Amino acid sequence: MKDVVSIGILVADVIAKPMTALPEKGKLMPIERITLHSGGCALSSAIDMKIIGLDTAVVGKIGNDGFGSYLTGVLEEAGITSKGLAIGRNSQTSASVVVVGNDSERSFIHCFGANGEFTYEDIDFDFVKEYKLAFFTGVNLMESFDGKPLGRAVKKAKELGLITIMDTAWDASGRWMELVEDSLPYLDYFIPSYDEAALIAKKDKPSEIADVFMAHGVRNVAIKLGKDGCYIKAEDGTEFTIPTFLNIKAVETTGAGDAFSSGFITGIINGWPLEKCGLFANAVGTFSVSQIGASTGIKSMEETIDFIKKQGREW
Repeated sequence: MKDVVSIGILVADVIAKPMTALPEKGKLMPIERITLHSGGCALSSAIDMKIIGLDTAVVGKIGNDGFGSYLTGVLEEAGITSKGLAIGRNSQTSASVVVVGNDSERSFIHCFGANGEFTYEDIDFDFVKEYKLAFFTGVNLMESFDGKPLGRAVKKAKELGLITIMDTAWDASGRWMELVEDSLPYLDYFIPSYDEAALIAKKDKPSEIADVFMAHGVRNVAIKLGKDGCYIKAEDGTEFTIPTFLNIKAVETTGAGDAFSSGFITGIINGWPLEKCGLFANAVGTFSVSQIGASTGIKSMEETIDFIKKQGREW
């Protein structure tokens, strides 16, 4: 059986760096770099996990356009099947302009495109059931899928015997819990970022946030804390915070959350204890921010573990 199918968004990212201000109307502002990268949580995490050493696939939707051809080519180059992709013949592939400041922080100009049209009917569950784990990601950015269709899909994956994991993105609509509540009872792991998790749960402390999710049926919770690492609460009530690696300079943070998720899922697939899953995930996230692009800095499992050991962490 194959390892992981990532179900969610695919995005073409045009990254502009460094930007300290927008040009005046009608004016040109020269900058150092404008580059095209693959992005979107489902695509980035699948590529990250492939680099680490897992057998991965993507399920999502693209348009019949140049950006769609680019993303399909990226998957093929990475050795990842595009069999799970639906193609909207009259759709535009989702794309972002990512503006990166001198401090490596990002701002986004985003077109939802085909991601906003993706729905339950676009998923081939005969394809999905070939995998051990279903990772639902980019949640809150798929207008036709978020909410009840998402809950239905997570439930279906669970019924097929897959391990189920979910991550979220920023909810510009402000509905938060409404968009994920139907999915929570069927999740083995929920791994959101702190800012999103706090708004969904309406709590501030990671432990209280985790309690809200677990009261809704989630078995295990891992909350990404950025430079503070991650907080994990297991179904048996065990909880711990794992610090990340702060001696690596952050160049650009695009895809860092997806990298963390990829590292965490790698641990789950390999049957590691949750504390080791979190430590490995922190290391993968650290590699991600060390280079420009969502997956450029990701390294193999062996290289990542070697890095952890050289940092003096117990493995």
